[in-house]
Amino acid sequence: MYEISDEQAANLEDGPILSKDCKISVANSVLNILYAIGEDPQREGLRNTPSRVARSYDELLGGYSVDPKKLLNNALFDVEYSEMVIVSDIDFYSMCEHHMLPIIGKAHVAYIPDKVVVGLSKIPRIVEAYARRLQVQERMTQQIAQLIDELVEPRGVAVIVDGLHMCVAMRGAKKANARMRTSALTGLFMESEKTRSEFMDHIGSIHEIL
Repeated sequence: MYEISDEQAANLEDGPILSKDCKISVANSVLNILYAIGEDPQREGLRNTPSRVARSYDELLGGYSVDPKKLLNNALFDVEYSEMVIVSDIDFYSMCEHHMLPIIGKAHVAYIPDKVVVGLSKIPRIVEAYARRLQVQERMTQQIAQLIDELVEPRGVAVIVDGLHMCVAMRGAKKANARMRTSALTGLFMESEKTRSEFMDHIGSIHEIL
């Protein structure tokens, strides 16, 4: 097994997700992958790649350090408003837990308040908190809807996620134009076709958004 140099290890620090020791383990694993595929990890472009990958995981997987419930608890406001609230086209970047390849897409979140509304910036932050983890799109969609439903107690929640999966585009099926759409509906969005249709009309088709 190959290991990064002492100098490279010294430049790694504790992060929000990975401790210094964990980063060293990740960097050593990346180093061995480079050797395994026949690359020269000592050439200029790759010399610091193992350390870069280890440091990048603190950002790519930053959702593990965030408690989504705490994001909402301080951002709920009593407001007499009962019409649909939609936050659309929320860009997200995630990583497929099966191949650790990127998922890129947009999330669209709607809810119908029952005397309580959510601070606008919090909904994109909730999406980010769940996206920045090893994920499957179906679970992420449900997690977003369930959290809002639990803490806001609205009359209904709708979450639509459109994703481009690099594990499908780059390998396996190799279908670069394939998109995945998942939904999670509660309350009025599940019970009323009219309410669902209004939401879908607002967000448009998958090809218009991605």
